Amino acid sequence: MIAGGHALLVKGTVDRSVLAHPLFTGISWAHLSSLTVELAGSWVAEVEGRRHQTRGGARKRAPGAGARHRLVFVDRVVATLIHLRHDLPHAVLALMYGVDRSTVTRAVGEVRGLLAGRGFAVPDRPGVRLRTLEDVFAYAQAEGVELLLDATEVQVRRPAAGRGGRRAFVSGKKKQNTMKATVIADDQGRTLWTDALRPGRMHDATAARTAGIGRCFDHFDQVRVLLDDGYLGLSKDHRGQALTQPRKLRPGATLPFLEHNERRRHEHSSQRITVEHALADHKRWKQLQRWTHRRDRLPDTYQAIATLVSDRTATA
Repeated sequence: MIAGGHALLVKGTVDRSVLAHPLFTGISWAHLSSLTVELAGSWVAEVEGRRHQTRGGARKRAPGAGARHRLVFVDRVVATLIHLRHDLPHAVLALMYGVDRSTVTRAVGEVRGLLAGRGFAVPDRPGVRLRTLEDVFAYAQAEGVELLLDATEVQVRRPAAGRGGRRAFVSGKKKQNTMKATVIADDQGRTLWTDALRPGRMHDATAARTAGIGRCFDHFDQVRVLLDDGYLGLSKDHRGQALTQPRKLRPGATLPFLEHNERRRHEHSSQRITVEHALADHKRWKQLQRWTHRRDRLPDTYQAIATLVSDRTATA
């Protein structure tokens, strides 16, 4: 039975529709269908662009002529989703689809890039995507949305010995080699934006400033962002907009003041908890639990997963 099953996989006779099940892809059938339609045009344009560059001119045969793809576009999307969700090796996916490993590697790279460039879904605004930090602040000011910002870290492999910049990835908080993502969500825990990942040694507030949040505070003065104590510097620079938890009172404060202070701190934490839920949604995808591949591919991977999560939560 094992040998026969292996032969079926090698011949590519496995039922590919089973691989598109939500248990494998992490998204619903309807989401997969709409995602495939959305990305197909961009993928075809990229493929034709590469062919045009290779030929050095316009095509000489009618569209559709020539060799067919052994891995059609919908299978490329499904294979990429399975890789992101469960971190299956390319060789395993190639065996399941009956193609060469290099075909899967190329397909995953193409689709992952398309996913990363989609932008983030806006609640109750089908077709509208937020692609930059300025887009998020403009949306928040126009709709009166209170933003929640936090950072999360993904463990990565240590740079090779003798290579410069090894210490840049050592996180002071995790005591591991990590890369840090800054994430913005709304009060319902829906992901609205995430930046390009930074080395784990960078401070949370520095990462936010590097992403351009100070400029956004200056241009969108009605936007309020809830932060944790790691962003005290931002709260001092942008009072009334960057809101951190009230500081604990010094010893000797009377009981009424202590109780009032603790209630305010608890209210702030209760409001911020939804951004923690957004980060947890990202970490449900296995590749973000611990990254074992090349570090330069992690930013696109995080962006791709975050856009998929934003699709689901925007319509939840």
